[in-house]
Amino acid sequence: MTRQGHEPAAPGPAPRGTPGEIAVCTLRELPPGERREVDVGGRHAICVFNVGGTLVALRNLCPHRGGALTRGFIGPLVTAEAPGRFRYEREGEILHCPTHQWEFDLKTGCALHEPRLCAKTYRVSVRGDQVILHVHEGGPRR
Repeated sequence: MTRQGHEPAAPGPAPRGTPGEIAVCTLRELPPGERREVDVGGRHAICVFNVGGTLVALRNLCPHRGGALTRGFIGPLVTAEAPGRFRYEREGEILHCPTHQWEFDLKTGCALHEPRLCAKTYRVSVRGDQVILHVHEGGPRR
């Protein structure tokens, strides 16, 4: 669920563009803070996120224990200067895995406390008003 309590759109076969590309939705259908899960015909779906106007895509598989990342909470990075003195930074950029609450940077796919552990990322572009997921451009980015 997103912080606002929205479920991601249900995965379904997405319309194909050129080989290795999937037209996910229109840019208007994926406003900042939202996500769209895409069935790419494999074992795991890919989720496209709009992080403050930047489109990113992660495999829907937590590298820690295999949880479904698309069902995770998106929120801020919470830091503390001292006990009881919290700060909220990077609102909408941190994805919490619903299985064990591991936190991932949506822009890199990497776990915050273990940056070597990353969810696989994919390139996303916009062509006209269509959000395009690139799934076979040399494979995942990570």
